[in-house]
Amino acid sequence: MCIRDSINAEYGVLSGNGVYDGSEVSETVSVLVHLSRHGAEAKCFAPDVQQMQVINHLSGQEVKGESRNVLVESARIARGDVTPLGSLRVEEFSAVIFPGGYGAAKNLSDFAIKGVDLQVEKETARVLKDFHAAKKPIGLCCISPVLAVKVFPGVKVTIGNDKEAAAAIKSLGGENIEKEADEALLDPSFLVVTSPAYMLPEAPLYKIFTGIGNMVDIVVKLAK
Repeated sequence: MCIRDSINAEYGVLSGNGVYDGSEVSETVSVLVHLSRHGAEAKCFAPDVQQMQVINHLSGQEVKGESRNVLVESARIARGDVTPLGSLRVEEFSAVIFPGGYGAAKNLSDFAIKGVDLQVEKETARVLKDFHAAKKPIGLCCISPVLAVKVFPGVKVTIGNDKEAAAAIKSLGGENIEKEADEALLDPSFLVVTSPAYMLPEAPLYKIFTGIGNMVDIVVKLAK
């Protein structure tokens, strides 16, 4: 979600609809609720690209031969109000937040397939670089912090205590700081704010909601 400079609005980058092939719904809604608590106007964007794969969320299996568009699927969460990521201009907003879900590792990047050899989707990379250059805060939760680590080597993030993801972050030149589900981490050098969310899958939802709230609180404070 994104905060517009002139009217206290933030924007977020979605990656589809559903934890296994898009944006994690609980995390996305948590971000939206906490932004609303701050009186911020949220604007949703998503890349206009095809999903890497489609997953049946009941069985957990890939649906062979089916293709879905990330922008179209993201509209399900955004109640239809989602804009192609390519049209985003950093001067119109004061912050950006990336919810988690496998879409961050499949559609906003190819981390799920290539690991430390990942490439970040071009518009996603552009947005990250533009906000950093403008000294505007960037929030990320769950697995999406790997996007920041790829684009900003040396950044400190938290994805909780997942050893495999933490090792990948280290290999990419970043540093994982272990935090609980209800906590958030700020790297002031990059204005990057992260929270583990469902990278701690055993954590109760209320703690994940609280951690995302703490991330949003910091982002909003930095954006003012």
